[in-house]
Amino acid sequence: MTLRINAEAPNFTAETTEGKINFHEWIGDSWAILFSHPKDFTPVCTTELGYMAGLKPEFDKRNTKIIGLSIDPVANHAKWAADIEETQGHAVNYPMIGDTDLNVATLYDMLPEGAGTTSEGRTAADNATVRAVFIIGPDKKIKAMLVYPMSTGRNFDEVLRLLESCQLTLKYTVATPVNWRPGEDVIIPPAVSNEAAAAKYPGGWKTVKPYLRVVAQPKD
Repeated sequence: MTLRINAEAPNFTAETTEGKINFHEWIGDSWAILFSHPKDFTPVCTTELGYMAGLKPEFDKRNTKIIGLSIDPVANHAKWAADIEETQGHAVNYPMIGDTDLNVATLYDMLPEGAGTTSEGRTAADNATVRAVFIIGPDKKIKAMLVYPMSTGRNFDEVLRLLESCQLTLKYTVATPVNWRPGEDVIIPPAVSNEAAAAKYPGGWKTVKPYLRVVAQPKD
């Protein structure tokens, strides 16, 4: 299965460290971030899980739930969580999916269809592609995807920035320029006519080129 931006995020039922969930029901009216790991007790992922635990209050403020995934059993996740808290200074404070049948990893195109149906005997190298981040909206549509190699730790500050851009651009029909940070100017998309823009932005905007119009970030 090949996933695309604006495709519906595949639904699934799975065991987690916080009990069994139906993914779409768990998301509810929130945004969600699903981030995956090739195997428990791997060094790079240990640092990532700890960092996300520290960053969770920022996602909470943005009506966003976070959930991790590793193909190993939930019981192993609990043991790994102790190592994460000891070494990273943050206790895991979000659910971790156990994907022992590789169902979720396959649904989300992290592993090929022929990868099998069990995590038993698989190494981190076997699951090297299970290093993805999905930002999912309340409509259960995929808004953004990132995939990293095993050797490179993910920048979850960038994931937070990306989430903020997705939420802003969906709410106000704007676009964010390169290296945009919250509070900075945004772009009026070409699909918005000058007449429509005038109604939305009575204070005006800066026209750099006819297709590049810059305006202050809209606020509530």
